[in-house]
Amino acid sequence: MQYGQYPAPRFTLAHLSDVHLLAHDARQYGVVEPEAGLLLTLERLRRLDPVPQALVFTGDLADKAEPEAYARLRELVEPFAADLGAAVVWVIGNHDERAPYARGLFDSDDDGPQDRVHDLGGLRVVALDTSVPGYHHGELSDDQLDWLSDLLAVPAEHGTILAMHHPPIPLPTIEVGAILELLEQDRLAEVVRGSDVRQLLGGHFHYTSHSTFAGIPVSVASASCYTTDPAPLDRVISGVDGHQAFNAVHVYDDRIVHTVIPLAEAPEVSGQPGEARALLDALSPEERREIISRKDSDFNSGVGARDPLTDL
Repeated sequence: MQYGQYPAPRFTLAHLSDVHLLAHDARQYGVVEPEAGLLLTLERLRRLDPVPQALVFTGDLADKAEPEAYARLRELVEPFAADLGAAVVWVIGNHDERAPYARGLFDSDDDGPQDRVHDLGGLRVVALDTSVPGYHHGELSDDQLDWLSDLLAVPAEHGTILAMHHPPIPLPTIEVGAILELLEQDRLAEVVRGSDVRQLLGGHFHYTSHSTFAGIPVSVASASCYTTDPAPLDRVISGVDGHQAFNAVHVYDDRIVHTVIPLAEAPEVSGQPGEARALLDALSPEERREIISRKDSDFNSGVGARDPLTDL
């Protein structure tokens, strides 16, 4: 059922980031339970409608790159994704290490750059490895940029989404974070400018952010473990156990819409039950507008009980 002017999205993705899973269900800083955050994320994902065709994890999947953490990540995510009918796109982050990452997630002994391409029915998703062995900042080698340039020389049917851990955008609210940014971003800009790349997805910041890069929209997802407070009090940087979220990414033919999905539940103060959809579907567009939009309708004047639509 189409209620407004836009059709349903052609593709739906879930953009998740910075799981930081630890082996043996250990805690970060003695407080944060990364596995609990991941499980809550998966629980919230089940509510998305339409169901995502892919789960895109933009890095820092295992906090200490432990083989047991990667095994547990697959154990939790892959059956869940299969149940949804969704692909899984893993992207390496600075906390991951190439050899255990490749072995743990891809059963591969390739310890080189972990760049991969996924085709989602004509929408190309490129997982780009911005990690630097032994460091937390990001870089891209000449070989990686040449590979990406050659790949993008042939446009995909529905364009390309570039998923990477280090987002190529400023950090105005946490300036010291720039120490760990992607270096020489201008070199990547030369490759993607004018290409079919429609969106860049990133992580690393542990908070939600949006910008543009070489004329391309950039969306940064928050973390499912702990987050960074973008407005701390008397702190250079502050990690907090709260505000965790992931992004729903709805891809249309002419635009992409990002929606932040908080992990924490909140008390409902107003709403309608699921059966209200069938009532709306049975009405004409004009009838729906009169009931929902007109200010003095019974729905908007509060006639009825807690669920006024179903009581009409």
